[in-house]
Amino acid sequence: MRITKTFMAALTVLFLVGSPASANPLEDGAEKFVSSLANEAITSLTGPEKSRDERVAEFRRLFRDRFAVEVIGQFTLGRNWRQATEDERKEYLKLFEDLMVASYVDRFNNYAGEGLKIVKAVADDDHRATVHTDITRPNAADSKPVRVLWRVGRSADTYKVLDVVVEGASMSITLQSEFSSVIRQTGSIAGLLGELRKKSADIEAAAKTN
Repeated sequence: MRITKTFMAALTVLFLVGSPASANPLEDGAEKFVSSLANEAITSLTGPEKSRDERVAEFRRLFRDRFAVEVIGQFTLGRNWRQATEDERKEYLKLFEDLMVASYVDRFNNYAGEGLKIVKAVADDDHRATVHTDITRPNAADSKPVRVLWRVGRSADTYKVLDVVVEGASMSITLQSEFSSVIRQTGSIAGLLGELRKKSADIEAAAKTN
């Protein structure tokens, strides 16, 4: 099972270098949310003094606090969510979080000053907005920025990331396709749960040998 590399790129280089002002409260709130997420990610997840255990704990907290984990998890399971038992749903959401943490936490070791610049925010409806950003890569041979969209949802005064789209590739849609493929191949949701356990374990084992 292949986890999308585009989401990894977006998470690895979170850092705010500029943000335009917006007159729309939802758009302004979404921009400030992405700004806060960027600064918190850099502060808590980078730096040679951080141990891996500290990074894992901080990434898990950040993921829970700033991403709509249950909403994303249900979407990525697709129509199979309705067919899953309550116990399968609970285990799936736990394994989904574990996989996201295991897959991306070590990428912050390679942070090299890339920048995430907010271009604009556009309200999609009364509760959701898309924040358009460019990732600048000062040390890359190709200096062309990478375009990243952050789908953000608002409930009361709380904002959460619903999806990340890098150069047209959606994290949620990509994962949904991969998970559906595993279920088709294994014939059951239990097969997907086993694959998620194995994937996280393999990543953790590889990290301990490096």
